[in-house]
Amino acid sequence: MLCQPAIRSLTVLAPAKLNLFLRVVRRRSDGFHDLETVMTAINLFDTLHFESSETSEISLRVVMAQSRNSHSFPAESIPTGADNLVLRAAHLLREYAGGTAGVRMTLVKRIPSAAGMGGGSSDAAAALGGLNRFWNLARTRVELLDLAGQLGSDVGFFLGGRSTAICRGRGELVEPLELPTCLHFVIARPASGLSTPEVFRHCRPGDKQRSLSEFVDSLKGQRLDRMVRLLLNDLQSPAESLNEDVKNLRQKFDLLPVLGHQMSGSGTSYFGVCASSRHARMIAARLSASGVPWVYVARSC
Repeated sequence: MLCQPAIRSLTVLAPAKLNLFLRVVRRRSDGFHDLETVMTAINLFDTLHFESSETSEISLRVVMAQSRNSHSFPAESIPTGADNLVLRAAHLLREYAGGTAGVRMTLVKRIPSAAGMGGGSSDAAAALGGLNRFWNLARTRVELLDLAGQLGSDVGFFLGGRSTAICRGRGELVEPLELPTCLHFVIARPASGLSTPEVFRHCRPGDKQRSLSEFVDSLKGQRLDRMVRLLLNDLQSPAESLNEDVKNLRQKFDLLPVLGHQMSGSGTSYFGVCASSRHARMIAARLSASGVPWVYVARSC
């Protein structure tokens, strides 16, 4: 989360994420699942802008933006009512702090929704962190993390100080990782999306043979050749069974010279690990030419 302050206004950048490793450990008695996942933030950002309000109203306007290096953006409706995570975060923080101030917010969307890239969670984290500063609440990171856990499993990751982390539990237990260099990706997203709850309803605890510690060691040691062999996403199989577009993307990536590839989160976005930004741009051009409706070249932040 990056802040750009101005008088009576504040702009916060909310990054997307990719899941480089995602194991479903077990189904919990509360209906959720315990996970082991490695997430990394990438340089694709939504923008959340705050402006002072003379009333106590908390309002949100959503604007869809065209990403500069995407072929096209799947047009989708983003809810602006009570279910929107940005509004929920704002009301939750104000209630917790006992405040009455209002705010006018504008959210510029560049991260595709229903894509497994954490756009809604990142926007919620941007609202918590940004409004804590904008309203001069001086709430601690521990307090904000507690509120984040009430909003969603991935929100805490985006409040962290590092761009890459191991997340456990529902995703709310965050252990930052220090990586020596950035990673390069090409990301594709079909026109269709997927419901995260629906994907989890069809998933089963996954492969115990692949080691999280080995994966993390390969990341820290810049062993890309080893890291790509350890890529894992236990949600990919159920996602493919629910959405043919995910399977089609996997088949496209099978034929491309990427180092490794898999789905992110609960889908439908799919990414390939590349050796460099030039390599990623070359792969992106092939994907766009093949008719994939949204393609993005990215690097870890």
